[in-house]
Amino acid sequence: MLAVLVCAAPPARADTAPRDVATWAASADALGTGVAGRSHRLVVHTSVGGTGVRVRLSNAFGDRPITFDSVHAGLRKQGAELRRGSNRRLTFGGAPTVTLPAGATVWSDPLPGSLPAATDLVVSLHSPDAAGPATGHGMAMATSYTADGDHTAEESGAAWTTPTGSWLYLDAVSVRPRAGTAAVAALGDSITDGWQSSTDLNRRWPDYLARRLHRMDTPVQGVANEGVSGNKVLADGAGQSALNRLDRDVLSLPGVRTVFLFEGVNDIKAHSGVTAEDMIEGYRTIVERAHAAGKCVVGATVGPFKGWGEWDEAAEAVRQEVNAFVRDGGLFDAVTDFDRVLRSPYDQARMLPALDGGDHLHPNDKGMQAMADAVDPTALDCDREP
Repeated sequence: MLAVLVCAAPPARADTAPRDVATWAASADALGTGVAGRSHRLVVHTSVGGTGVRVRLSNAFGDRPITFDSVHAGLRKQGAELRRGSNRRLTFGGAPTVTLPAGATVWSDPLPGSLPAATDLVVSLHSPDAAGPATGHGMAMATSYTADGDHTAEESGAAWTTPTGSWLYLDAVSVRPRAGTAAVAALGDSITDGWQSSTDLNRRWPDYLARRLHRMDTPVQGVANEGVSGNKVLADGAGQSALNRLDRDVLSLPGVRTVFLFEGVNDIKAHSGVTAEDMIEGYRTIVERAHAAGKCVVGATVGPFKGWGEWDEAAEAVRQEVNAFVRDGGLFDAVTDFDRVLRSPYDQARMLPALDGGDHLHPNDKGMQAMADAVDPTALDCDREP
């Protein structure tokens, strides 16, 4: 029995068996150079609870195989320290080690027992041969830890002396919740990634949304944050474009019923040359691919950013045209109007000062919560079938 995961599993509905659902995720990108013999203690926060925890390791941006010879999962007590008796070894196809070819991902075997919602899960991993481009998520807005040597089985935090603001090699966690439960994947940029929200307090807008959904009787309970700082819909740069990472970051996640698309400001900022027609075509492609995979798609309007250094009248005109289409173009299964929530009534191109994180583009904690509160939970579910 898994000591770490001790709460009772919610009852399953009689009409269908429970399925794996993403409870946490982070978009992968190339992230520095791997270091052989280093351990990573990665702290992530769950959205939906359930049984059979599995983690997905990624070598998506590696140029050579990487071996993980020790991977553990436990519950955090504080800092890098785990709750006593909680840390358990993960296996992969029954084996305690796994080697990922370049470009590959792998899911662990499920752990017995249950994992609560809104819990800090700690995944500790060690690679004896990491080298070349590492795969990870750069802007975690959460503190994890590294250590030299293999300390993955230890519950003490004593060896984990180096904090890091990134997640390495881990890009998803799933559980098996009660039958009929599903997840929403937020496909976005730095606002979704949480920039200007409070570090280590889980105050990104998808975090606030997860807490709202947890309090409600809605089938969509899992929330996967697939935001990448600086990301664009149409062009690679800060991570692969939304078009190019859609399959890996969103459609491959288990139990995702809905894609929440909130991107565009990085495409249309001043002097980009991107037109409203370009953006609409990009949105249309994402929706068509998501629909083909049986997913609902909620579209969000692009928020105001006057005062940001790259704002100008031409970019604002594109934003307004794009937002008019999002609201009234009929492309999406549902729409959330983040522009209306965030904008000032006195200058609708500018963010309301009370919600502004200070740079006139990224909302603060209060703005993040206002965004989450604007999402209609019933809009996250639709009748599409995979």
